[in-house]
Amino acid sequence: MPEDLKIDSEPSERKRNAATGWVTTVFSAVALLFSAYSLWESRLKQSDLRVFVPAVIEYSSPYQNSNFEAIIIPVTISNEGARTGTVLSLELDVTDPKTNQTKRFYAANFGRWTMERTRNSDYQPFAPIALAGYTSRTETVQFYTRGEEENPPQMIRQPQAYRFLLTLRDVANAQRGPTTVSFERELRDYDARVFNKGTLWLTPNDWHSKPPAPE
Repeated sequence: MPEDLKIDSEPSERKRNAATGWVTTVFSAVALLFSAYSLWESRLKQSDLRVFVPAVIEYSSPYQNSNFEAIIIPVTISNEGARTGTVLSLELDVTDPKTNQTKRFYAANFGRWTMERTRNSDYQPFAPIALAGYTSRTETVQFYTRGEEENPPQMIRQPQAYRFLLTLRDVANAQRGPTTVSFERELRDYDARVFNKGTLWLTPNDWHSKPPAPE
């Protein structure tokens, strides 16, 4: 090989080697970033609890001369993070938009509400809910009046729409605010006789399904 051709080929060889090294470095960096992201998503991402409510919720006010009311909501809670999340409490605020009065409720029990089950105390008390990463859980939660000082004595009575604010508090609330979901449901009819056996339904204001008539 002529000497001048050999000399000219050396810069080209260095360029090819530099390009190959650069490509290798980029692929290594991408692989490292992907591994870090996978580790974050699978192991390190903080718990992120979301709460969902259905279209239909239930209501009962079985006792006369009492401010006790029960609101029954099937609740789905999902953990969108990798770490385990723990629901410490669920709270419910109900507002009458006509009077702007708000009554507070707390999560008391799990399970469908009936008068018979209430008499027999046939419920599982509410307890903190632990959710592993990327899992979900659905429970029917009974919300009871927070205390004797809560007013008005009966919040849900008139057929109309009511506003609800559901608040979920978990162990990560120190770093961020609680999770909340607001929604509106409408009482179509009021008949206290239903409470002898079951509940009244509250539904979205854009449809008109009704529970069976009382016997």
